[in-house]
Amino acid sequence: MVPGGVAAPLTTEARDKILAAIPEAMATAVRTLEWFKSSLEGFTDEIRTFGNFPTLFMGLVDQEGGLEHYDGVLRVTDASGRVLEDGFDPRRYAEYIGEAVEKFSYLKSPYYKPAGYPEGIYRVGPLARLNVVDQCGTPRAAQEWAEFRALSRGAVLSSFYYHYARLIEIVHAIEVIERLLNDPGIMDKRVRAMAAPNNAEGIGVSEAPRGTIIHHYRIDEHGLCTGANLIIATGHNNLAMNRSVLQAAKHFVDGNNLREGMLNRVEAVIRAYDPCLSCSTHADGHLALQIQLVDSSGAVVDELKR
Repeated sequence: MVPGGVAAPLTTEARDKILAAIPEAMATAVRTLEWFKSSLEGFTDEIRTFGNFPTLFMGLVDQEGGLEHYDGVLRVTDASGRVLEDGFDPRRYAEYIGEAVEKFSYLKSPYYKPAGYPEGIYRVGPLARLNVVDQCGTPRAAQEWAEFRALSRGAVLSSFYYHYARLIEIVHAIEVIERLLNDPGIMDKRVRAMAAPNNAEGIGVSEAPRGTIIHHYRIDEHGLCTGANLIIATGHNNLAMNRSVLQAAKHFVDGNNLREGMLNRVEAVIRAYDPCLSCSTHADGHLALQIQLVDSSGAVVDELKR
């Protein structure tokens, strides 16, 4: 691991090998995207109940309001598509994002401070990024993004569409990869930065596939960490995931007849967000899942485990 760079420069052979794979990668992504769009009519219940409610959305944008994953400013929009924060410096995140704590979870519940808690619920990730931007910046992705945004007069709200947005971002990524590989600067041999303590405090923000990641560190004069605060994508989406589980469970779970398929639908709404839990807590075989039905007195009246 090399802070501030990569271990070795790109070779001509490696660049050409990746470039040669671009057509197949694009064909696969486009074929999958077209299949997904053609399948939407078969998932009307999921589209209607998988986290389909008004929230705010947050993501990085560049200076032109375009899709950005590594550098830029944070934009916040509401459910109608109205821009609430056109772009604040990520280093000022604490002025805009609060972090509530609930007794039932170790995971923090971030919220947009001006709206308060829990009304300041917001979402990050592919769906949020395509909702907050003004443009995608690459030809094929721009075309798909325009079609995607036509799904709604305001923001696209259903979390089922995270999958749709994710596929559009894959197309965008392939286009950007091809552009970067054709840039002569990609062959620059100067790829390492010799890191040393130069600031006592640092804040970094980027867009991972799952969504916005904020890392905030403080160090002493020896470079030893004295404080850290991380808000990862799963944390940003915590309030929305909880509300999505409630919405999906109300629609799919029958309190008088618990069945395996009901668990599948509740699990599916969580997977739409692709939380870090899905890869940090591997299961041997089926994902462990438990649903309890509790009456108004708190007594468990039925339970289903997997």
